Amino acid sequence: MVHRQSWNLASPETRCNKLVILKKNEHMNSNRRNFLKKTSLVGAGIAFTPSISKANMFSQHRVSSAQYMGGFVAPKLDTVRFAFIGVGSRGSGHAKQIASIEGTEIVAISDLYEDLAKKSEEACKELGKGQRHKKIKLYTNGENDWKKMLEEQKPDAVIIATPWELHAPMAIGAMNAGTHAFVEVPLALTVEEMWQLVDVSEKTKKHCMMMENVNYGREELLYLNMCRQGVIGELLHGEAAYIHELRSQMEDVDRGTGSWRTPHYAHRNGNLYPTHGLGPVAQYMNIARGEDNFKFMNSFSSPAKGRQLYAEKNFPADHKWNQLDFKGGDINTSIIKTEMGRTIMVQWDETSPRPYTRHNLIQGTKGALAGFPNRVALEGGIEGVTENHHEWAEGDGLQKIFEKYEHPLYKRLGELATKMGGHGGMDFMMLYRIVECLRKGEPLDQNLYEGCLWSAVGPLSEASVAANGAPQEFPDFTRGSWKKTDALAIVD
Repeated sequence: MVHRQSWNLASPETRCNKLVILKKNEHMNSNRRNFLKKTSLVGAGIAFTPSISKANMFSQHRVSSAQYMGGFVAPKLDTVRFAFIGVGSRGSGHAKQIASIEGTEIVAISDLYEDLAKKSEEACKELGKGQRHKKIKLYTNGENDWKKMLEEQKPDAVIIATPWELHAPMAIGAMNAGTHAFVEVPLALTVEEMWQLVDVSEKTKKHCMMMENVNYGREELLYLNMCRQGVIGELLHGEAAYIHELRSQMEDVDRGTGSWRTPHYAHRNGNLYPTHGLGPVAQYMNIARGEDNFKFMNSFSSPAKGRQLYAEKNFPADHKWNQLDFKGGDINTSIIKTEMGRTIMVQWDETSPRPYTRHNLIQGTKGALAGFPNRVALEGGIEGVTENHHEWAEGDGLQKIFEKYEHPLYKRLGELATKMGGHGGMDFMMLYRIVECLRKGEPLDQNLYEGCLWSAVGPLSEASVAANGAPQEFPDFTRGSWKKTDALAIVD
């Protein structure tokens, strides 16, 4: 899944850290002024590496006025007034789909690039048939105009689709302005930021949801339903991945995804993008939802080769990408141990030449469900398809599985979602459910703490890699409340 946003990233700033002190690169500094014309919003400092202290690794006390957000229900909204920060190809897709959903009104768009903001404005107005979205205000006057947008427009919800290091500051600003925050992945880059998000959400009683779209994929919903019904018995082990060769993003030099992602690959060494594969597996296991929770993680990275070789082959020797010393391993493999003793392998690789996969494997005492390709093996076999668990049911052989265990949500929305698009319909279904929950006054399908927990793999993996694979303990962002949190319901 390619997430392209229009908010670019300035060249790396040095930030002291317990693990690494980044070196400034003279060539990148020479280009810094040009970057800051469009990106000075991040000029104050960028956290390319995690800052993890012992205080962040243990449960903290919730202040008396705060509210646990695990099953939080916000007051119903007849019409959900949306604003957008960042409308590159990812954010613009969200804007168009939100504009097409009944019960929404697009009130404002903020982007550093006026042309992108106007393009999204026109598309939303057309989808609203000239009525629902006819008064869209644009905020394109520099790095802080999004703050002015929130203050003036006071939207009910804001969708944030900007570079990774801006997610947490913008979500915090939105909640403090009285707005529900819906944020692209990952939710934040450091454990400290995650605790800040928790504190602000609990204090303001505003949703802060990381928009993990893969949880709405047809197969992921199918497997969730099968796990809930006990088809594969007690869950033991999961495998999650984001294997997606994206070196071509480096062609985005001054504007676009590669312009701000490439420095991350150079200066950070760990699993930088864990949530697409991990989110569904965590929900199969009811992680942080009454049954189990992440306990600790070990992480290992391969050598860093692919990005440097790509830069040498495709850019002049004096190009800024060839001035980078790429430190991030091409492939990262992390192993999570849960409180119940389960294991989850999480892999990340956006560099190596190989086919796309998220693995999406869940093993139970009575069988296994796996993805890429989709396949099922059950003890005793599947009637009319397989004789035993020594062979997979796959391809056309899965038809009986879909007929019996298709998720009710997909039965209701699958045809519409497929028509509307967005990674096969999962984007639309996610956005539809956000609107539906806000309008009906229902808990969201993904809560704040899940977003923090899944995103925490990023900084914890960096810390583990830097410590030769030493285990890193997960914070309990729920402060113990996960034990009383309801499992995600099989919504229909």
